[in-house]
Amino acid sequence: MASRDKKKTAIVVGAGVGGITTAARLSKAGYSVTILEKNSFTGGRCSLLNHSGYRFDQGPSLLLLPKLFHETFHDLSTTLSAEGVHLLKCDPNYNLWFSDGETFELSSDTAVMKREVERWEGKDGFERYLNWLGEAHRHYEISVREVLHRNFTSVFNLLRPSFLRHLVALHPFESIYSRAAKYFWTERLRRVFTFGSMYMGMSPFDAPGTYSLLQYTELAEGIWYPVGGFHAVVAALVRICERLGVDIRLNSAVSSILTSPDGKQVTGVQLSTGEQLTGDLVVINADLVYAYNNLFPNTSSSYAKSLQKRDSSCSSISFYWSLSQTIPELKTHNIFLADEYRESFDSIFERQGVPDDPSFYVNVPSRIDPTAAPAGKDAIVVLVPVGHLLNSATPSSSSKATTASSEAGLLPEKDWDSIVSSARKTIISTIESRTGCAPLQPLIIHEQLNTPTSWESTFNLDKGSILGLSHSFFNVLAFRPKTKHPTISGVYFVGASTHPGTGVPIVLAGAKITTEQILNDRGIPIPWAGQESGIRDQGVRQGKGTSPLDVVKRREDAVFLSDMGILALAFLVLALVLAYVNTGLTITWDWEGKKGWGTGRV
Repeated sequence: MASRDKKKTAIVVGAGVGGITTAARLSKAGYSVTILEKNSFTGGRCSLLNHSGYRFDQGPSLLLLPKLFHETFHDLSTTLSAEGVHLLKCDPNYNLWFSDGETFELSSDTAVMKREVERWEGKDGFERYLNWLGEAHRHYEISVREVLHRNFTSVFNLLRPSFLRHLVALHPFESIYSRAAKYFWTERLRRVFTFGSMYMGMSPFDAPGTYSLLQYTELAEGIWYPVGGFHAVVAALVRICERLGVDIRLNSAVSSILTSPDGKQVTGVQLSTGEQLTGDLVVINADLVYAYNNLFPNTSSSYAKSLQKRDSSCSSISFYWSLSQTIPELKTHNIFLADEYRESFDSIFERQGVPDDPSFYVNVPSRIDPTAAPAGKDAIVVLVPVGHLLNSATPSSSSKATTASSEAGLLPEKDWDSIVSSARKTIISTIESRTGCAPLQPLIIHEQLNTPTSWESTFNLDKGSILGLSHSFFNVLAFRPKTKHPTISGVYFVGASTHPGTGVPIVLAGAKITTEQILNDRGIPIPWAGQESGIRDQGVRQGKGTSPLDVVKRREDAVFLSDMGILALAFLVLALVLAYVNTGLTITWDWEGKKGWGTGRV
């Protein structure tokens, strides 16, 4: 009887957003959970860098799809505000800087967007913008409902009627750029409304058109920033875990997953120190490609190796600059677009190189949150997308026979010190020339840096791909690596490279999907199932008690004639006119008040 009542145990490998959230959900469902993290901090890429009063978001710096954050905290019986997370709305969303001296302000304010779009494409251009926004809205709503809240455990899930009937409307076989080109007729605006594919580490010429939903959520729901940095969200989730009794062990690198003698059932994990922990299930939040090739007993399996050959997202060179004064010309979020727009992406994604003229992102957290830098000074993050490494740092590629550069996952000809130096000069020159700001180099009093090699070594990201596997059509949905190990029972995955994909809000949705799969597999009730959403976005519930003001009526019930009725009536009138003309008759009027038909002769 005692063994039957024994609390089920779960081990989560990795304290990234997905791991922390899954641990909290499992603990709420009654599991005893231990999180094992190789680094000395939580959050993974969603962590902070600090230096003498300056604070930088190491990875994500824009909070998008806010409803998914609110949903996560609601499911855990709390709220963002109750956990001390205060969100600030960024306004404008971005300033885009072009080399010809022109700028474009992206905003969730419709009046601003009307002004900006009409400046380049006139009145018709703004109407086309609204049509594009309508299409992106459909991409967003369908994706949230049918993808971010559903698992795709097999290709047969693609045949779900609720998903299949919307497939064409999602435009998965067209690129973001080609869809934008339908609505925006100048190259300038096509670039303005497609650069967002960088969030997924993809080229806008390759990313499926569905992902216009990312720029839609910025325009419709805004860009938000948590006071204290993005890690404030992670810290809140950590506090929830601690209240629920989750054991979080930092500096505890996992070296292997332990299984039963036949390799079919997980039994626990082994740490790099040799310590072994047992558990009823193991959730992997480490980089999925790394995990398959390093942590499982059969790391040489064909499937593990095939994952390394899949298309991956890009990497980045990220500069974190402590400045001795503010740069008022820069807003919170700034995008500098390359003149050779397509070539800059082809250099990254086709040749895994570094563009001579890169597009890049500049974040100034101190512009919206003064706590990010000392008074009168700025903290600046510059993210330059670059190609990922060409080799994976797996046991087979880091054997004693390999060179030092191969051990780091690099081909010998890659000189990242030289590349970083060149990129720094290009970035500084571009910012100065386009904004007219003060010379930057003398203002940089301290620099921290991330490159493809440090992304790989610090976070075990395969080939330094900062956003995991790519999101091309055959790398998503049922084609993406599954949330459950195919042969080892009790092993599950959460994070950027499994379903539903990359990005903090998407991974939060993935944590819910993975946790519910675990609970359903074991017949355990889902604690948050059936509870009413804390977000009112489904309209007023219709029924007997609905106020007359809120009763939904279709248009045909509210007007005398529908558009189709008016069109049919117009055709009828036209037909009668044509018939009358063809008869040759005329209508004359008797001024005494008598009407008569004429013969057509005057």
